[in-house]
Amino acid sequence: MATQFLRRFFAPQSLVVIGASPKPESLGGVVLRNLLEGQFDKPLWAVNPRGYADVHGVECLRRIADLPRPPDLAVICSPLRSLPKVIDDLSAIGVRAALILSGGASLEREASLRGRLQKAARRSGMRVLGPECLGVAVPSWRLNATYAAQPIADGSVAYLGQSGMLGNAMIDWAAGREVGFSHLVTLGDSLDVRLPDVIDYLNLSSKCRALLLHLESIRNARHFMTALRDASRNRLVLAIKSGRTPQATLDQLPETPGIERRDAVIEAALARAGVVRVEDSDELFDALETLSRLKPPRGDRLAIVSNGVGPALLAIDKLIDGGGQLAEFGETTVAALLEAGLDVSRPGRNPIDLGGSATPADYLAALDIVTRDPQVDAVLVLHAPTRLAPAQATAEALITARQRYRHRLLVSWMGLKEALAARAAFNRAGIPSYLSPEKAVRAFLHLVRYRRVQALLHETPPSLPFDSNTEIRQRCHALIDASLSRGRDRLTHEETAQVLAAYGIESAPSRYVADFEEAERATQTLPGPWAVKVVHRDNCEPFRYWREASRQTSALAQDLEQPGSVVDAVVRLGERIAETLPQSPIYSYCLQTMQRGKGSWQLSAGITRDPELGPVIVFGSGGYKIDVMADRQIALPPLNMRLAEELIDRTRAGRLIRAHSEDAAAEITQVAQLLVKLSQMASDLPRLKGLELNPLLLNRDGLTAVDFALDLGERAVQAIMPYPEELRETVTLAGSEVEVRPIRGEDAPLITQFHTRLSEQSIRYRYFHHKAVLSMRELAQLSQINYDRQMAFIAVRRLPPGEADEGHEMAAEKRGREEMLGVVRVWNDPDNIRTEFSIIVRDDLHGIGLGRLLMEKMIRYSRQVGTLVMVGTVMTDNQPMRRLLKQLGFTLVTNLEEGVIEATLKLNAPQSEWQRHRLEAALD
Repeated sequence: MATQFLRRFFAPQSLVVIGASPKPESLGGVVLRNLLEGQFDKPLWAVNPRGYADVHGVECLRRIADLPRPPDLAVICSPLRSLPKVIDDLSAIGVRAALILSGGASLEREASLRGRLQKAARRSGMRVLGPECLGVAVPSWRLNATYAAQPIADGSVAYLGQSGMLGNAMIDWAAGREVGFSHLVTLGDSLDVRLPDVIDYLNLSSKCRALLLHLESIRNARHFMTALRDASRNRLVLAIKSGRTPQATLDQLPETPGIERRDAVIEAALARAGVVRVEDSDELFDALETLSRLKPPRGDRLAIVSNGVGPALLAIDKLIDGGGQLAEFGETTVAALLEAGLDVSRPGRNPIDLGGSATPADYLAALDIVTRDPQVDAVLVLHAPTRLAPAQATAEALITARQRYRHRLLVSWMGLKEALAARAAFNRAGIPSYLSPEKAVRAFLHLVRYRRVQALLHETPPSLPFDSNTEIRQRCHALIDASLSRGRDRLTHEETAQVLAAYGIESAPSRYVADFEEAERATQTLPGPWAVKVVHRDNCEPFRYWREASRQTSALAQDLEQPGSVVDAVVRLGERIAETLPQSPIYSYCLQTMQRGKGSWQLSAGITRDPELGPVIVFGSGGYKIDVMADRQIALPPLNMRLAEELIDRTRAGRLIRAHSEDAAAEITQVAQLLVKLSQMASDLPRLKGLELNPLLLNRDGLTAVDFALDLGERAVQAIMPYPEELRETVTLAGSEVEVRPIRGEDAPLITQFHTRLSEQSIRYRYFHHKAVLSMRELAQLSQINYDRQMAFIAVRRLPPGEADEGHEMAAEKRGREEMLGVVRVWNDPDNIRTEFSIIVRDDLHGIGLGRLLMEKMIRYSRQVGTLVMVGTVMTDNQPMRRLLKQLGFTLVTNLEEGVIEATLKLNAPQSEWQRHRLEAALD
């Protein structure tokens, strides 16, 4: 239901507090006092069956039915047992939003009470926030419907949490740092209104410039990731996630196979959403201060200027542990430092130790040199107070000179007495200041991490190396269906090899035999030496070995030189499995040529499934006899080549390949292509539960999967909606075959080339002003869309050999040289009530029906997904577009004030009262 009626929680036109009393310990009384102290200036009532005339001067009624009119918002502070009846009574008078602050241990004990409360809310159609929450505060609306112990200042930061007590503490922390809130919400038990619903609502608020999240659990991962990615494209988002360890997790979720620490999946999801994760509440405000004052640097190279080597060494330890780099100065910088004679410890090297006798002028001289170095991304200035360099005087000198430094400056003035006034001066000047060198470095790493996660969110990837098609998917679904029909929840080794082959993943040449006689015959056609693996039910389960490492090699015999050795191995392995694992039937024996002697890297890769976030791609070092968990990194699908390479670079295996391979770029590309194929497999085969390739050999012959296992489960839902392959279609237009398909991130080069073929008038009709060149950020926004909320259909045509444009050729070579002819887009609101369209067609293709083709496809799609109305804005002189829209059934209205035509097309009838309400508001 997304943002249905949520406006009533954050901007109510009237409000009632249920259960308020004048008693000092009354929860409702505290809420009412906070509302009055916050100067809530809309109609306000209290309800209490005890019959008070008023509570704190507010009119009090005995029954909900006695209210003079339905309030926008009801704040419920009644005893738990009365909640279902209170919800029913509020619904009877037409209340559509209820904020339940009541809670306690009995809510957890009485499952029936929670169920009755849910039924009452669903029956009424009312939105319910809570129970057991702190409440809602919107200072700009003069709304403080919380039981917080102190006033909540107005500001531009929104806090959204799941714990009422932590919300209380957050208010106090913020007050101590002079941080104000645009919105403050805790959701408590999340009976109805969920975290993504509120994020969607806050995404619509221009006042919210930064979003602070406290997460305990994630429900409905698709909606969560969609809302979060939308939020972080437009504002800073910081998150704390409790439950990093199993002992701190309230929901007893099953483990994620093949991943030692489930929290790593949360880390990957937040990074993919463009969110900076912090470890604690103190760090949350440090990160907020840093990221709201400084733009992220170009890289992670930090220079340090200090008046003592001790603090600098502490900073370096923190920097390296956090994945940053100590900048290496260029020759010009080294020469200037040596000539100035400023460094007393290691002249010309980083860090710069000015010594205990350093003066403010020494600091400025060092900064003048270091901040000009292109090999430095940011500078950390450390200071311990001395007689020659008092804290306040040195700070004032730095503040006065800061405009001449183009690098980002972070400072740590250590101490509490003398340094306090200096830190205050830095804060007033907008220079982030920190208590210790370690905190300052942590802040720098926040900047680095923010740049990285935003790059993941906005990057424009190169062309995909592989496209699956209907035939590939049908072949694999048939294997899965056959296995399930036989009562098996996993594929055999041979069946898994067929799935890999369908996706272009090479596996080692193998023969699958039933007994030793067939094995002996197989040696005549398969080159030796050989390896034999017995394929039985248990070892067809992926990620099993990390629990039972000793059994991984018990089903394997290697380096067999003679056919007789192969026969002996088949007999011996079969007997061993029959004795040790009698419950695990043997499917076959796999005979392979040994893969030694090629200088191979041993890797592992695969797909696993998280109980909250769905399919996950894993990669790292591999092999039968090493701890693969020590180097395992993860990423959420769908992946493209750049996301795959980013995953590789986080592993030790990836770093070793880059450092020691003769052709590192080519080998990294091969591995990235494999990971993209696994990502496509996860999207195409929702019943695939897990797939493990280990070992995976990378050598001069390419990439080869030696051993693998695949199991099956219920249909999975990916946290990030995959590419909608089913929406592709091919049509004939003006004698040419044209494919109309959803856009994808890899189409950025096509968009760039398409833009160069547009006239100035066409660009003006689309963007309402001339836009000669698209920036990288704009390309990312146009090509990397969120299919849950947006859709863009592009028309493309394959070019004959030799006709590709020069700038287009590299991107096109793997996909058969395409050119883009036109594109139609829609942007849906979170409630799927209203969608806004835009369309543009190449100038040389006007008049052949391409615009109609694209619009009709988009209208069909929008009707299919249940959108109620499509709207768009057209310039008054765009006569061809006006004619087309009228033919398609749009209503056209001239907006004289803006000088444009507003087009509206009704797609579907509203199915509920709230849809009718939202539709009326959308068209108002």
